[in-house]
Amino acid sequence: MVLSDCYSWANDIFGSAELGDLRRTRRLVTLASSLAQHTGLSIVKSSRSPAEVEGAYRLMRNPAVLPDAIADAGFAATVRAAAEHTFLLALEDTTTINFGHSSAAGELGNIGTSKHTHGLMAHSVLLYAPDCARVVGLIDQQRWCRMTEDYGKKHQRRQRTYEEKESYKWQKASEHMTQRLSEIQSRVISVCDREADIWHYLDYKISQGQRFVVRAAQNRLLAEAPGKLFSLPEHLTEAGSHTLNVVQKGGRAARQVQMFISYSDVQLKKATGEAPLSLTYICCREADPEGTCWHLLTSEKVENTAQARVIVSHYERRWLIEEYHKAWKSGGAQVEQLRMQTRDNLERMVTVLAFVAVRVLALRQGGVSEETQNESCESVLSPVEWKLLWMKQEGKALPESPPTLKWACQSLAKLGRWYDSKRTGRPGWIVIWDGWFRLQEMVEGYRLAMSLDQEI
Repeated sequence: MVLSDCYSWANDIFGSAELGDLRRTRRLVTLASSLAQHTGLSIVKSSRSPAEVEGAYRLMRNPAVLPDAIADAGFAATVRAAAEHTFLLALEDTTTINFGHSSAAGELGNIGTSKHTHGLMAHSVLLYAPDCARVVGLIDQQRWCRMTEDYGKKHQRRQRTYEEKESYKWQKASEHMTQRLSEIQSRVISVCDREADIWHYLDYKISQGQRFVVRAAQNRLLAEAPGKLFSLPEHLTEAGSHTLNVVQKGGRAARQVQMFISYSDVQLKKATGEAPLSLTYICCREADPEGTCWHLLTSEKVENTAQARVIVSHYERRWLIEEYHKAWKSGGAQVEQLRMQTRDNLERMVTVLAFVAVRVLALRQGGVSEETQNESCESVLSPVEWKLLWMKQEGKALPESPPTLKWACQSLAKLGRWYDSKRTGRPGWIVIWDGWFRLQEMVEGYRLAMSLDQEI
């Protein structure tokens, strides 16, 4: 994925979109290319001409252009990319998109715990290839509104069927993945947080032979022994210790934590008398009883220490979906800054930016991931870009071979006035993209100077 070749990227993602007219598809590709080249900027600021601005707005306001049709083209591109990998993680999570302006408030639902905040709910599934530490793409995304008239009716949830509940989103995501990935689905492990610890969802995954790792939230009853799930750790098979890197977040300092792993096969039963669920349970916890503890449920068979540690490493990757949502909302794509006047128009732009955000995530992940940070920076920067960046930041002769991805990521951030005050070596989204914009201005200036020399 070469960031400088934005048009090729946009054409690969959206070039097959079925929008009822080939001209609309071409316009979508042009719009996506401009937004990727100028990530975080509006349609007006990212477009190259008034005609391009007008065309983009006509496209986003056209009722014949369905958000799902835009998304389906992106999902199809992810399927093509997924076919190249032998093993994948499907990282899932739900987020809120808060539109603080009042323009489209009447068409949007409530988010959070207040009926005075308006926006969309979104459940995203990101495919990730752990063997090569690559973000593959977005394979599913559901968007919906919580209606004002339903606010405060949580106590009525037992009266609704499973399919009517918001929690059905987890199963729906798996159903969509299966339809799109077909035989590739057997290579995929879904990785979910505690919100997915739902009996119906676990039962569905097992009955369909689908693979998963879910962090348990419910201290469920055991079928083969008295007591409950969370009382098992003292009787599990020990699998040694594991060093967990806890990243800095908010007021929490970055630190390394020694986690002790243990595992066992379990059968979970439901009080209503349904057939028990046969799973593998892995406990990953600090020695301090008040410290971090992960209770993981998985479909994978675990028979030794190495296999238990692999499952823990899969769950560790789950934070990437949170990083994706950050890239989508505030770290690059700036989806929450949209000022469209209707929900339909908002959803069209939200969908386009959902795939731009994957591209944003891939750049930052490549520069900070231990698996990829020593690779050549030419996977994200053209030769002209990294050479100009080198001369600006290093001020000395060019190296014989391209520098690393880590260097590129940190140099872009420094160009955006980043200072590593927290000593983490992990620049934030805003400074990376400030640096990216400044680099594009440098490249444009260089090319103008070169063309001027040729004219003279």
